[in-house]
Amino acid sequence: MFSTEFTDADRAFLEREVLPFLPDRIFDAHAHLFCHEHYPADMMTPSLASTPPRLGLAEYAALMEWLHPGGRTVGGLFFGLAFLGDRQANNEFVAAEVNGTSPRAQAASLRDLQSRSRGQMIISPEMDSETILDEVRRLGMAGLKCYHTMAVIDGPTWLAPIEAYLPEAHVAAADTLGLTVTLHMVRDRALADPINQATIRRYCTTYPNMKLILAHAARGFNPWHTIEGIESLQGLENVWFDTSAVTEAGAFEAIIETMGHGKLMYGTDFHVSHIRGRCVALGDSFHWLYADEMNLTEKHTSLQPVLIGLESLRSLRLACQRLKLNEQQLDDIFYNNAAMLFDIE
Repeated sequence: MFSTEFTDADRAFLEREVLPFLPDRIFDAHAHLFCHEHYPADMMTPSLASTPPRLGLAEYAALMEWLHPGGRTVGGLFFGLAFLGDRQANNEFVAAEVNGTSPRAQAASLRDLQSRSRGQMIISPEMDSETILDEVRRLGMAGLKCYHTMAVIDGPTWLAPIEAYLPEAHVAAADTLGLTVTLHMVRDRALADPINQATIRRYCTTYPNMKLILAHAARGFNPWHTIEGIESLQGLENVWFDTSAVTEAGAFEAIIETMGHGKLMYGTDFHVSHIRGRCVALGDSFHWLYADEMNLTEKHTSLQPVLIGLESLRSLRLACQRLKLNEQQLDDIFYNNAAMLFDIE
């Protein structure tokens, strides 16, 4: 469930594990903004219902103080979450928040954040490419956000090939305007899947002006999938990765070692960042452990889960320490790489 409280355990973890490593300037390359009204009543899961009715830029900025306090969050890449809800309304909401045209997004305290932020538009596979380009221009978006739950296939969408929820015509449209595309790939083995590898390489080589961001460290929730598959992307200039909600260090290390630290961008996966728990590799897959679903007294006298966003930051710290990254390289991962990609001063 979404946390409404920053606990003593969170605070101690932040001060001990995160603050000694955290730069002063942070761009969040993966964050969701949405309202309850963007979902039909039958889609309001307990997890969604636990969030505030409105998660806009003001709410985001306040809650980021739990992860990177002191006004460190100076920009972000924002997109909606209503993939199976009212996508149009969610896209309009994100654009208004990021561009400052919403009355509630016009606070002076948000202007600096907005000036360094960008939006991506949720797209569905059946959308016409010209409509996508027209809407991107109208809304002032910097890119596109696809998601597997909108794929139309026989069987579970977790097994969908990339083409089923990111058609080639949409990639060609992104290439036309030099847009970013954030891709949360699926299939059981993620980047270790040869079908995913082939599609990513084909899209990136055929459409060099399209900028592909592979979410969740190339869906490296099981780090071995990214470790095994990362070499398949060597030589691609227009592919990046975000760190969002990954709570094991191995995928980050593989990306930095193979693709270079300049291809990795920090991200929170807000609002997921504010749920307590973590994701762990389990066999050839992974499993999410959520605090509200765990027996916290089974084996420990004091088991106090912290926010996923804090767990992810510690994992990133571990990867950077193992690879002996310097302060400039940390600044790149937390801000400069995204600033260059999105042409932010």
